Amino acid sequence: MMSKIIYDFETCPKRLGKDALALDSIGTSWAPGAPKDGFSVIPMWVADMNFLCFPGIQKKVNERLNEPHFGYFMPRDEYYESIINWQKTRNKTTDLKNDFIGYENGVLGGVISALNTLCSRGDNVLLHSPTYIGFTSALGNNGYNMVLSEMKKDSNGIYRMDFEDMEKKIVENNIHAMVFCSPHNPCGRVWEDKELRQLSDLCEKYNLTVISDEIWSDIILSGHTHIPTQSVSSYLHDNTVSLYAPSKTFNLAGMIGSYHIIYNKRLRERVDKESSLSHYNSMNILSMYALLGAYTQEGMNWTDQMCTAIDKNMDTAVSALNEIKGVEVTKAQGTYMLFPDFSLWCKEHGKTMDELEKACWDKGVALQDGRAFHGEYNLRINLALPQNLVKEAMERLRKYVL
Repeated sequence: MMSKIIYDFETCPKRLGKDALALDSIGTSWAPGAPKDGFSVIPMWVADMNFLCFPGIQKKVNERLNEPHFGYFMPRDEYYESIINWQKTRNKTTDLKNDFIGYENGVLGGVISALNTLCSRGDNVLLHSPTYIGFTSALGNNGYNMVLSEMKKDSNGIYRMDFEDMEKKIVENNIHAMVFCSPHNPCGRVWEDKELRQLSDLCEKYNLTVISDEIWSDIILSGHTHIPTQSVSSYLHDNTVSLYAPSKTFNLAGMIGSYHIIYNKRLRERVDKESSLSHYNSMNILSMYALLGAYTQEGMNWTDQMCTAIDKNMDTAVSALNEIKGVEVTKAQGTYMLFPDFSLWCKEHGKTMDELEKACWDKGVALQDGRAFHGEYNLRINLALPQNLVKEAMERLRKYVL
């Protein structure tokens, strides 16, 4: 019996000058600023990883590169088989078939294709606040109005859906579609069965179709379990467009390649048709092989170890920030993003969020302004990097900023 491979999550790849937005854009209009002299950049803003790639991906892609032809192609049967096996093993999905799976160039493109089949331009769409910045830009660019239902924190600082507010806004705004994020970005919630069943009841009551972004569904931290939206009830099974990708799990955003799962035949055919209209929603042969290299048993082993590394980083960051008066933070349950609240700290120190963000970037702690996610006093912190860099970032914040 082969021994389990232990992967390296403590070595940071040399990404500067190697097509990495998080580093190559520093000092340009893409980035909020650049560190002052004497401080290196700790990239904690762009939502990609600073870990070494799972080697099975490079192996599979390199094998294909050795074949001297790159013409037109069809998705391989193994592509669908890999997705079906991944979903069955990771999410206990047992009724998935090839026909229910469709390629998408990106999750956001899939969101818009689904909305275009369900709504008319100018329609109101329900989302939660805080909200992923990509939803804001995609819906706005395509003429949809976001109606935000603000989530509430419970006594433990956990974000919860406000079902009374959601129902009120559905009725008042004549809403027929909801964009749902599971796990939630940026708040890091992994939704519980009870919450999802209550969501299902509400959607069924008002005949809402759900577009569920589940791109983070593999990055689940200890003590939590991802429940696919489509598995919650027969209603959501047939009235949900679920969107997945290996990109967050395996840091493949630069490869491009996502997929949808739609069980309802009529809805699936309409989304497929809408996605085809631009003629640009087509698979890249190397992104197919990247998925084939990732969605394996050994890829699951790597993913589990990656989640353990993220879990430790979360503990490190939350512990450090909780020691600072005026900072409110609760450990994320999923994703590798942390979303601490600095409202009390800013008021106590007479600082604006602009001043706080600049102070962080001046010291090389390159994190993201939470206001773009409708978090008025939040910062969004990427913790997918070696733990020594997380510790260094927290020490710089403690020593120079907070």
